[in-house]
Amino acid sequence: MGCGFRLVFAILQLLVILDLCEGSIVGICYGRNADDLPTPDKAAQLVQLHNIKYVRIYDSNIQVLKAFANTGVELMIGVPNLDLLPFSQFQTNADTWLKNSILPYYPATKITYITVGAEVTETTGNVSALVVPAMRNVLTALKKAGLSKKIKVSSTHSLGVLSRSFPPSAGAFSSSYASFLKPLLEFLAENQSPFMIDIYPYYAYRDSPSNVTLDYALFQASSEVIDPNTGLLYTNMFDAQIDAIYYALMGLNFKTINVMVTETGWPSKGSPKETAATPDNAQTYNTNLIRHVINNTGTPAKPGEKVDTYLFSLFNENRKPGLESERNWGLFYPDQTSVYNLDFTGKNAVDMTTNNVTSSNATTTWCIASSKASEADLQNALDWACGSGNVDCTPIQPSQPCFEPDNTVSHASYAFNVYYQQNGATDIACSFGGSGIKVDKNPSYDSCLYMTAGSNKTIASSNTTAISSTSSSATVKGVPAWIFTCFLATFISFLFRS
Repeated sequence: MGCGFRLVFAILQLLVILDLCEGSIVGICYGRNADDLPTPDKAAQLVQLHNIKYVRIYDSNIQVLKAFANTGVELMIGVPNLDLLPFSQFQTNADTWLKNSILPYYPATKITYITVGAEVTETTGNVSALVVPAMRNVLTALKKAGLSKKIKVSSTHSLGVLSRSFPPSAGAFSSSYASFLKPLLEFLAENQSPFMIDIYPYYAYRDSPSNVTLDYALFQASSEVIDPNTGLLYTNMFDAQIDAIYYALMGLNFKTINVMVTETGWPSKGSPKETAATPDNAQTYNTNLIRHVINNTGTPAKPGEKVDTYLFSLFNENRKPGLESERNWGLFYPDQTSVYNLDFTGKNAVDMTTNNVTSSNATTTWCIASSKASEADLQNALDWACGSGNVDCTPIQPSQPCFEPDNTVSHASYAFNVYYQQNGATDIACSFGGSGIKVDKNPSYDSCLYMTAGSNKTIASSNTTAISSTSSSATVKGVPAWIFTCFLATFISFLFRS
């Protein structure tokens, strides 16, 4: 019996360690304030193609929920500010919403967060007073459905919720929002929900270029900014703003609430006075941000602390009001071509001048389906290549030269290579969310000829952004393989000693 107890205890310890070591994630915001966007089905297909696993939407649109069913993508959905009043007034309103708008699609559509209200302190009227009552009613509805442990409830905020953010250690919430924040923070702490913040170093630089350097905003600072109260060194504004939130939370004695970044990014185009809104700066910020987040660097005040982060946004949105930059935050144009190249793995070198991922191989190469890719991922990538990717897939149709062997790997390999060659034979054009792989051996067979970049073929105009998941065969739930192996070996030796 003692041995059995030790076995169970050891297993529990291992599971706890793995859970605590789970790495930070990078997701994307899917805003739809535009009149020229692809349908939700096509948007979901684009997300799947690039192996994006986390998506935030701002409502509970039924067509969007249906589009992401059975994709494995984790959704953060929202209760818009306009709905806060009815949600806060009557429990039955939250119950009915959950019953009609969520439960019919869950768990096929994997919903993990519900945001109740968005940046309410930036709105007119006393909307903020409605947030916590609405959150409580949504949580109660989830409890009735047995989902309160699977779906977390929170609300998003702008950095304007702070009265001070520099130096980070002086971070403090505005006293104007005290009556709103105290019950909200109590709710978050009680339910282990994150404090959700939208962070935009771009605005800090744009509005105060004499106080904030562009390099500091872009994660490229050559020198540190020192917090005089703590002596901590900051090399980028993103970390400084997150730590300002942590210090503000600690100032109110909320030390267990985690911070989640629900929006951040950089615009690729702006008005004449918005000189920093360029594709190169947007690419630089998002590339450096991704590397910073997935490396689990944490912040100076919270080293190693995971900071789940959502990039804003999936598409440019042409109906957003304000300056030109407001309509140009997307990674993709509405036609699903990329605004600039971006590698979500944070591991590849990105050529900031040509917008191509650099390739060290100058010889002829081809792109084929990876043997490590799942059947579902290959099929999704194949469907995209033959559709939005503008690949002529006639040769893999029945009775055509590349139809045999009739399997997904073979068909995907042909389509991947056509897209790869038509888009400059760059590393990024062979990504397909990690489903493609480059080879230097001609994969042609019989009468099925694989084209090369010099072939006389029509060049497709589409381009793509290389977005891949942060997981790999070298990790287990975000834990490097060597750490997992070490714990496993310790665990086995423990069993033998028992």
